[in-house]
Amino acid sequence: MQYDVAIVGAGPVGLCLARAFGLQGLRVALVERQPQAALEEPAFDGREIALTHASMRLLRELGAWQHIPASEVFPLRSARVMDRDLAQELTVTPQGGEDRLGNLVANHLIRRAAWLAMRETAGVDLYTGARIQTVYAGADEARLGLEDGSTVQARLLVAADSRFSETRRALGIDADLHDFGKSMLVCRMRHEQPHHHAAWEWFGLDQTLALLPLEEHLAGAVLTLPGEQARALSQAGPEAFAREMERRYGGRLGRMELAGSRHLYPLVATWARRFVGPRLALAGDAAVGMHPVTAHGFNLGLASVERLSDLAATALRQGRDLGDPFLLARYERRHRRGSWPLFQATRAIVGLYTDARPPARWLRTAALRASAAVPPFRRLLAAGLTDAGPVDPTPLQRLRAGLAALRPG
Repeated sequence: MQYDVAIVGAGPVGLCLARAFGLQGLRVALVERQPQAALEEPAFDGREIALTHASMRLLRELGAWQHIPASEVFPLRSARVMDRDLAQELTVTPQGGEDRLGNLVANHLIRRAAWLAMRETAGVDLYTGARIQTVYAGADEARLGLEDGSTVQARLLVAADSRFSETRRALGIDADLHDFGKSMLVCRMRHEQPHHHAAWEWFGLDQTLALLPLEEHLAGAVLTLPGEQARALSQAGPEAFAREMERRYGGRLGRMELAGSRHLYPLVATWARRFVGPRLALAGDAAVGMHPVTAHGFNLGLASVERLSDLAATALRQGRDLGDPFLLARYERRHRRGSWPLFQATRAIVGLYTDARPPARWLRTAALRASAAVPPFRRLLAAGLTDAGPVDPTPLQRLRAGLAALRPG
């Protein structure tokens, strides 16, 4: 079959891309190895996604937001960054009249909403339970050979099949993969003390704790530990697990109780050496797979959706080929420029705050104390979360935002 775009991977980024391209009147093939039932009713996977205002805007524009139950959207009023060696903390609050930094929504609900929006879109053909046997992307066309003998041809191929992308590997694009040697244990916990809708990031020796506020006495707990420790804790009985979580959270939440299933994820960051190739673009985690400490991985994935949607709009408006090398190069420049600072900053934070050596402990204490004492720094962090504008603002828009952050008050 001949298509304008073939997308490999029907995660939330792939689904949103299919919706965005379809809304522009393009013929889209969406290829996914999971069965359709898994896409229609995705299972709870423990992950709570902190959505920025820009990500919420895009989900509204794509018609996905309306499929998320309002009762399952939880406000993120503030964020607190703490370190075991320092009583002082960095607190980030909304700026510019906003009442929240963003919203928290369970990952499986976002996936389901993106699925429902995609199914409302004309021109999208879904290939589920599909195994890809061959991949080709060249100057003339992109082509997927499926296990059932069918062939999908397209003017543009988009790989959105995870940070371990088989499509990326098949086409010879190498990537820097950093295995942190740790696992992320995620679950929901009920707790005695209120969290006041503040997110926590709490660094300690050999562990990182996060708290993602849901209902006032319910939160997503994220615990990062060496792999074997995380596995052992995930298998503890519910009562023993709850007491251990109380201890690790320093009793700050009072009595705690497990509220559902526990899930483990290995921590591996990915940075593709190239984001594009002949008639090829990488999106989502296939391009940039983030450590979750800054909670921006999903938002970067949606930014790639917006940038690729803009590529298609430009091609249609100017009567150009979707696989135009100039347009692909512009997408790569924009997405690398928008991702690289945050990716590197995240790597630096993880390295600094998980290093138990005295010099690193002194440095992170000094850094946290200094950043907590500088209002413009806190305002810049808040502005990055609450800005609902385009992912690639103009230089004038950047200047205005910077000046606003520097104003006293």
